[in-house]
Amino acid sequence: MCDEHTAADNDAFVGTGSISRRQFGAMSGAAGLAMLLPAPANAAAIKGRDVAVKTPDGTADAYFVAPATGKHPAVLIWPDIMGLRPAFRQMADRLAQSGYAVLVVNQFYRSTKSPFLAPGESFDQPEVRAKIMPFTKALSPAGTVKDAVAFTTFLDAQPQVDRKRGMASTGYCMGGPMVMRTAAAVPGRIKAGATFHGGGLVGTDADAPDKLIPQMKAAYLIAIAENDDQRAPTDKDTLKAAFAAAKLPAEIEVYTGTKHGWCPPDSRVYDAKQADRAWERMLALFGRTL
Repeated sequence: MCDEHTAADNDAFVGTGSISRRQFGAMSGAAGLAMLLPAPANAAAIKGRDVAVKTPDGTADAYFVAPATGKHPAVLIWPDIMGLRPAFRQMADRLAQSGYAVLVVNQFYRSTKSPFLAPGESFDQPEVRAKIMPFTKALSPAGTVKDAVAFTTFLDAQPQVDRKRGMASTGYCMGGPMVMRTAAAVPGRIKAGATFHGGGLVGTDADAPDKLIPQMKAAYLIAIAENDDQRAPTDKDTLKAAFAAAKLPAEIEVYTGTKHGWCPPDSRVYDAKQADRAWERMLALFGRTL
């Protein structure tokens, strides 16, 4: 649902006084993000580094972070349409503090290095959409599958990753379909998937994400924004039926009061309470499956 209609919904929401552009710009700094993402209880000491991952189409820039000692289940994060940036690095750090080895990628590596937005810029802004949309033209379902295989292979090569345990993938906005394509591409590794305000999870094409569910072997969390559900109210039912037919457990919920993009802490429609609830549901899923 990373489209102009949803962006307009969100812009109207921001216009109600929930948060001003000036407040949003200030909140997008590193200090603001640190305040928005508290460390989990008993947080593990972590080490992170920038990495370059070879793919069949080039080299993807990414960020890898894991607990400083030991081996841990791996998680591949696909960012939203605003790409790999400080907010997603902090989200990766927070997940690593809970005991996971995390890779968050720049899905637009074929077109640009990350980060490609300045603090305070948002997809809601027409000039930002004009910058980003050309990057999307280099993406394709087949390319995502190739990337998914390369990224999971990279993770499995890291000494911090416990290959005897399952791997998870999470995705935000446009990253939602990428999670499902990853799970279908490497079903032997992906045992959990979580999507947050994912767009385009249901489609009519033979390779639409919902049509790939029979190829998957994972449990899922599908967290849906309320305004996304209002635009496509039957999608959740289609997903529930497809997961049930495949005999895969799936927690599919519309998060009341949320707008598309409510989870990343630098989003103009960030909802801290609901984002934390979705985060806890993700950790519960990982705890059961990895």
